[in-house]
Amino acid sequence: MRPAFAVGLVFAGCCSNVIFLELLVRTHPGCGNIVTFAQFLFIAVEGFLFEADLGRKQPAIPIRYYATMVTMFFTVSVVNNYALNLNIAMPLHMIFRSGSLIANMILGIVILKKRYSIFKYTSIALVSVGIFICTFMSAKQVTSKSSSNENDGFQAFVWWLLGIGALTFALLMSARMGIFQETLYKQFGKHSKEALFYNHALPLPGFIFLASDIYDHAVLFNKSGSRCYHDANWTSQGR
Repeated sequence: MRPAFAVGLVFAGCCSNVIFLELLVRTHPGCGNIVTFAQFLFIAVEGFLFEADLGRKQPAIPIRYYATMVTMFFTVSVVNNYALNLNIAMPLHMIFRSGSLIANMILGIVILKKRYSIFKYTSIALVSVGIFICTFMSAKQVTSKSSSNENDGFQAFVWWLLGIGALTFALLMSARMGIFQETLYKQFGKHSKEALFYNHALPLPGFIFLASDIYDHAVLFNKSGSRCYHDANWTSQGR
């Protein structure tokens, strides 16, 4: 019963995360950076309090290894956010990221010299076909939306291709990070909570380069909240 409950919680959490993220992106396109910053900040504060014991607990894995992992993790997060600004629909974004299985298998074969059973190769092939079909239909949708103007259609398709390239890069980078993390766990032991804390705490200074974008969307969020309150207050007064 416990495994089923845990799987249910993960499934519900992932689905609700995607739904609310899509609602935010529809209302405020390009808000991915402020959402990611809030996520990183929350997990870093929680980890600093309960995992790092207010900085008194020494990490089991040297910081220099976390610095490499964090560079990959931060890059993947930012690139995935910007892909949403390149005509990439949220369903395609979510389905494309499920291709991590393919990327992990490819890099596992190339870097770790792994070999898999025929059933795993078949499963990955089926997942690849599904992602290809979804990507192909998304490309047709992008071009059909801009079919009234040939130049606009071509431009939208080029931006979409850049989005696919960004997602592919993030996918491979994420798989490489997973392999790097696997080698660290083999060498130093598995410390998942510690890794979660440092992967979110160390990249926080990097958000300085995105400060203007984060500030602009924070202002937009505050304006939308005040506008909703003003509209509700206006309605309640019968005006």
